[in-house]
Amino acid sequence: MRGWIGRRALSAAALLMGVSSVTSVWAQEATEGEAEAPPVEVIQEDEGGVQLPPITVEAPSESSAPTRARRRPAPDAAAVQAEPVPVAEPAAPFTPSPAQKRAVQPPIDAVTPAEIERSPAQSFGDLFFDKPGATSTSFAPGASRPVLRGLDGHRVDIQENGLGIGDVSALGGDHAVPIDPLAADRVEIVRGPESLRYTSGSVGGVVNAINGRIPVDIAPGTTRLEVQGAGTTVDDGFDGAVQFENRTGNVAVHVDAYGRNAEDYDTPLGIQDNSFVETEGQSAGATLFFDRGFFGTSVSRFASDYGIPGGEEAELGIHIDMEQVRWTNRGAYLPLNGPVSEVRFWLGYSDYDHDEIGQEHDHEEEHAGEDDHEHEEEHAEEHDHGPEDEGEVVHGTFAQKTWEARAEFQQRTVTTSVGALNGLLGFSWSHNDLHTEGEAEEFLAPNTTQDVATYLFEELELSDHLRLQGAARLEHRQIDGYAPEVPADLLPPPDEIATVAAGRDFTPFSASIGLERDLPRAMVLRADAEYSERAPTAAELFSKGPHHASGTFDIGDPGLGIETAKSVEIGIARDVGRFRFDAGAYHTDFDGFIFQELTGITCNEEFESCGIEDGEFDQVLTGQQDATFTGAELQGAYDVTEIAGGIFGVTGRYDFVHAKFADGTYVPRIPPHRLGGGVYWQDAHWLARVNLLHAFEQDEVAANEYETPAYDLLNASLSWSGALGDAKFGESLTLGIAADNLLDDEIRNAASFKADEVLLPGRSFKLFAKAVF
Repeated sequence: MRGWIGRRALSAAALLMGVSSVTSVWAQEATEGEAEAPPVEVIQEDEGGVQLPPITVEAPSESSAPTRARRRPAPDAAAVQAEPVPVAEPAAPFTPSPAQKRAVQPPIDAVTPAEIERSPAQSFGDLFFDKPGATSTSFAPGASRPVLRGLDGHRVDIQENGLGIGDVSALGGDHAVPIDPLAADRVEIVRGPESLRYTSGSVGGVVNAINGRIPVDIAPGTTRLEVQGAGTTVDDGFDGAVQFENRTGNVAVHVDAYGRNAEDYDTPLGIQDNSFVETEGQSAGATLFFDRGFFGTSVSRFASDYGIPGGEEAELGIHIDMEQVRWTNRGAYLPLNGPVSEVRFWLGYSDYDHDEIGQEHDHEEEHAGEDDHEHEEEHAEEHDHGPEDEGEVVHGTFAQKTWEARAEFQQRTVTTSVGALNGLLGFSWSHNDLHTEGEAEEFLAPNTTQDVATYLFEELELSDHLRLQGAARLEHRQIDGYAPEVPADLLPPPDEIATVAAGRDFTPFSASIGLERDLPRAMVLRADAEYSERAPTAAELFSKGPHHASGTFDIGDPGLGIETAKSVEIGIARDVGRFRFDAGAYHTDFDGFIFQELTGITCNEEFESCGIEDGEFDQVLTGQQDATFTGAELQGAYDVTEIAGGIFGVTGRYDFVHAKFADGTYVPRIPPHRLGGGVYWQDAHWLARVNLLHAFEQDEVAANEYETPAYDLLNASLSWSGALGDAKFGESLTLGIAADNLLDDEIRNAASFKADEVLLPGRSFKLFAKAVF
């Protein structure tokens, strides 16, 4: 799959080359005990990431109100909030206004447009690699999932504009998340009571990618064209994207296209074989606004062909050829009267398919017959993307169809004796139908999962400086599939794992409470407590065979129970002023933590081979045990002084997570302690920054797990941003260069299944540009 549509987007956008710029200049603030800060020019940014002409702002006084309700959810999952509507009929069509931005500088709980622009990430998960409290699985450049606070997989729910992404990335590290960094305007990490709007059990957090594919946050008369392109040296890569939005009267439209192409990347030890990635995507959407609401719809496509580096997967040229088509809908209606101020809904459908392709194994060639090859040819014709090189075969296929719907009823604010109360009641439903073929069926037989849930979110304004949030969610999950019958010692006999039709149902309940207090000097104190239950998934229950792309022989446990987590967190943040920071600490006790561990046994294709020496697959067992996670994450920036008309400052950060089982052993694939800092200089147009991140050795590992050495990641960037022409047209241009891993250090990711086989990219330079008209 080498799509010509994506290449057209690349060739058009890659004409502009440059580097990222940050989204805003950190304004200085005159505060008690701090020097008076001079006025500075600020490069503004709207909600879509457009840089507007600089403006001059005065340093606010200490008495200025701090940013409030930092964790308050926007009623709409795409960060759009409707203003209260009077009882009288409005004179103009309904237009939602942008939700309040999270102003932490630099943010821990978000990936900003500027960070996306300068990031070397080739896939969605790697946007989080060096975020405090986060990293990524980095299984392959084309397949990487976020890891939050040491948790990944099904404990990190991924959404796009408030709907699940309908993929199979949580089933294996080799599976891509079907959201390209080029298709995300901004990414937010949602924690605390607000996370229960989306799911239960996502203790690490809910990741929500925000974009304008259903154009809602757009003013009448707006026409906007955005073009961007980039090139990277470490993999001879290039990427590009184009996006167009327009609103005429009551109708808004959005179209976008993007593509990327990267060869095998360089490492300090040479080329990392089979690490290429090619991705393309397109989207078209429209929204109709009416007097008391809107309705929007969009269709999008994501397609990628990427290699799996490391081990035998690289030797056999295993690569994954995937495609997803999504149809999403969103709407809102504001009643004139009654207890409900707004009704919102989401409806989505996803059709996902991927083939795992590569050369035949020697034992496969011995047993492969004519019927097998006929099936492979028929499958390739059916999906119109199959083996591309002579001698390749389709090892396995995953195909999933997903429906999801969600509705929310926003209550009108009620004045109580203790303060103003507002909140919402929501209902959600989803249905996943997973079909597998070939070796994918040996790994996991076809299965269906259906979830139904109701949730309640409330916020009480106890005073102008104190807010209390609470949420609860009740779910019911039904899973139907085929349960494996595996010997207790995980070794043959029998020579084959028998399966039996099975159905499991679970009813998890979760509740959360959060408190937020405004403090002097524009600081905000926050505290959360959560009780969360997570039902196991079909893969955790019913896996029973080899997974070629990941190089593992997975065995599930049909007897798994509900996983329970009890968490507490406390944090403090300051979003404005010369000194800005965000610091937090958390502790979680898990009852029945579900995990995958290496057993030390290796296997070939069939279960009868398990126990041989140097088998091609590492056997991985799904188990359940009590565990505790304790961690902290902090980040800050300080504007030191004014130099040459700009602001010179320093940054610092630190994060860690410590995770152990009740028996004293360590939880697998936990990131190490990380400590870092840097310097920056910025004026109205230029931004220069240098950052060093030191990751300590990770020797607190599970049995049969690889210990990762320490590394130093040195990054730097220089960028220019400014208006293209007459400022009233909002035209802007960003140009620059970013350098990653300048020390060319050998970096291995402790959170990856392939830490011992795969090095992350070496020294790289990235040029990119972005123009907005």
